[in-house]
Amino acid sequence: MKSLRIDTTCDRDITPDRETIRLTRSSRRVLIVEDNFFVAHQCERALVEAGYEIVAIVATADDAVKEALERHPALVLMDIYLPGSRDGIDAALEIFERAGIRSIFASALTDAAGRARADAAHPVAWLAKPFSDRRLIATVDSAIEEANARLPAGV
Repeated sequence: MKSLRIDTTCDRDITPDRETIRLTRSSRRVLIVEDNFFVAHQCERALVEAGYEIVAIVATADDAVKEALERHPALVLMDIYLPGSRDGIDAALEIFERAGIRSIFASALTDAAGRARADAAHPVAWLAKPFSDRRLIATVDSAIEEANARLPAGV
């Protein structure tokens, strides 16, 4: 069996600048919008273990908009059916229009009309409930990778 060689050398003259560090850290920030306490905290646990920062967990559309505009997450994990007069689609639309932040929609039920309405928010992905931690992480990783690909060159 061939032994594994690990290169431990690094170029000590190359240090990322503060802006690069800020963008890298901010690109792993997620807002969770979920009215089921247990689902929300399961998502939080899985994402934190995968190296993401959870900026907040909220349960209503109005709170989602408020937190997104104040905390500037890289993306929002958005339940569609929320308590109150507004749903997750309304919140995602407002967040996208006002801040350009995209959402991953998570829902057990999605009808054609709801999906058509949600398309205006340019969702980065859909997660059908129930989903595994593994599926959640893979979906968020993919969404973050897509968002980072849109960063300006040289950042």
